[in-house]
Amino acid sequence: MVIMSFGHCNVKLSVTPCRGLVDEKLVILVQSTLPGARLTLRAFHRCDDGHEWEAFAHYLTNATGCLDISEEPSLGGTYYGVEPMGLLWSIRPVLGSKPGLRMRKMNVETPMEFTISVYQDHLTEFKEKAVLASQLVERWYMAPGVLRTPIMEHGLTATLFLPSGPGPFPAILDLWGGGGQLVEYRASLLASHGFASLALDYITPKISVETGKPVDNTYFENAFTFLQQHPRVMGERVAMLGLSFGVSFTLKMAAYSHVLKPKCAVCISGSHVQPTEGTMADILSYFDRNGHKAQLNDKNEVIMRNLLLPIPADPAYKVDMGRVKCPLLLVMGEDDQNWPACESAADMKEMMERAGNLHLLTILSYPNAGHLLEPPYSPHTRVSSFRSVGTREKVTALWGGECAAHAVAQEDAWKKTLEFLRHNLYA
Repeated sequence: MVIMSFGHCNVKLSVTPCRGLVDEKLVILVQSTLPGARLTLRAFHRCDDGHEWEAFAHYLTNATGCLDISEEPSLGGTYYGVEPMGLLWSIRPVLGSKPGLRMRKMNVETPMEFTISVYQDHLTEFKEKAVLASQLVERWYMAPGVLRTPIMEHGLTATLFLPSGPGPFPAILDLWGGGGQLVEYRASLLASHGFASLALDYITPKISVETGKPVDNTYFENAFTFLQQHPRVMGERVAMLGLSFGVSFTLKMAAYSHVLKPKCAVCISGSHVQPTEGTMADILSYFDRNGHKAQLNDKNEVIMRNLLLPIPADPAYKVDMGRVKCPLLLVMGEDDQNWPACESAADMKEMMERAGNLHLLTILSYPNAGHLLEPPYSPHTRVSSFRSVGTREKVTALWGGECAAHAVAQEDAWKKTLEFLRHNLYA
């Protein structure tokens, strides 16, 4: 708790927990101010890459001179209404920042630090403004005791996260999308919730270390087998989780691999459309050939949904969902402007119903949510700079979504994803 003078009052700001996981809710209280005082709450964050982000909201204190943002509505700022976590999910680059930014934690062994501050009056600019009270808050992806280990065995580019304790633990193979690189923050958060998690880069290392050839299905099977055989993993309880382009390989391997047999699978904002007989190089070539279908809107933002639409009638370009024999959770935003997840979901549902395995399918569909469904309280990114699988150069990609609705979707989807994984991997 931080106390500072406000006229004849000593303003008290309390933010709890001041150190916790990124998916934990905050309780933010301001006390000992004047009744009906006009206050601005601001969150400020400097990313690992040095870019600065902020969110702010305007409030009136109650009759006792207190403010609890879980009860009082924001009257203006980067969000409106009663939103206990609005200072985090509505955060955005400060005015004048480089366009196309996206907030992503690159070093999960350090916390994300947010400074929560209180100002007198309703403000939109904060330079040279007096701070009534402030508190530093640490938000972690890695819980205490989680072990991070880089993996280079079997030609993999991966990082293994193990929960605290002796195990063995159920495990998750975590696949991100078409931007490539080794992205660790979701896997580390899953480990913080009790799952051994392997973050796998399957795009950047296009050439296999072992074979000298483009990465093929064996690469994913090796990663899955590595998890199964780890002494602190329950070998029969390994799941797959994919987002965007990662969904393509999650579904393909679940349907066709004789080695990779997931206990369950989670697919976020993805599609089952791909050349099912090909390798990753073939799939990338497929997108390259359809790159001319990408469109620009009036803001010069790239809409890549058209790379796959309409869904091809040729079965060779659709994963046979009748072959999927594990519980499957599909998560999607209905305003996804990047990937035709909703169209694919409807087709997948029809295919599974015909095959008699519809009972394995659960669909979560969120109105006005976009493509980048991240862990809860992550800022909504409607557009960002991106080098996609369908275009060789960096573009400004349109992901879609409306900020408040997207925040609701992220919180609900994460909760239900954890419930789905616990039910199928721990039960």
